[in-house]
Amino acid sequence: MTIFAKVNTNKVKEMFLENTKKTGSIEVICGSMFSGKTEELIRRLKRAQFAKQKIATFKPTIDKRYSDLDVVSHDSHSISCTPIKTPSRMLQIDDDVEVVGIDEAQFFDETIIGVVTELANRGIRVIIAGLDTDFLGKPFGPMPGLMAIAEDVQKVHAICVRCGSLANHSHRLSESRKLVVLGEKDTYEPLCRDCYNKALKEDKEGN
Repeated sequence: MTIFAKVNTNKVKEMFLENTKKTGSIEVICGSMFSGKTEELIRRLKRAQFAKQKIATFKPTIDKRYSDLDVVSHDSHSISCTPIKTPSRMLQIDDDVEVVGIDEAQFFDETIIGVVTELANRGIRVIIAGLDTDFLGKPFGPMPGLMAIAEDVQKVHAICVRCGSLANHSHRLSESRKLVVLGEKDTYEPLCRDCYNKALKEDKEGN
């Protein structure tokens, strides 16, 4: 009689990624607003710290919703970071940095793709969190390119506030049509595909 042990594939994958520091790797955590992207980023970075690995964390200077000098999740977990205007600043990290964390990557320009590739080629584990689509449902900034070059991509989901299904869209509640509008629950709501399409129709009819 053959007995097969149950394997937690997510745990095995995470252990693999944590042990790729010598060869470098790129991980992308993506999803809608309120899906737990930043929380997952912070969790992975704190695991690295617990393993006594030196980390460096960055976010775009535009993101000042909770703190100027910390990456902060919606549930108030945080980790210190360096706000930067351009991705090239990340190449100036100390030689002994083993893990680089990047939050709100969608707000950086396309040069971030080359930057994280160079970091990974240096043997650094790069962990990136960002919105995969904008409020119009279109791929957001450099995120598609980052997902394409990553060794691992994890798509996390929020809960649709209208029907309770898994949500993968960020519906903007304000009337602004600007691409970048920072906000929280008073500005965005997570919706599933069906509710999102209905909301867009309602928005159009309302105008």
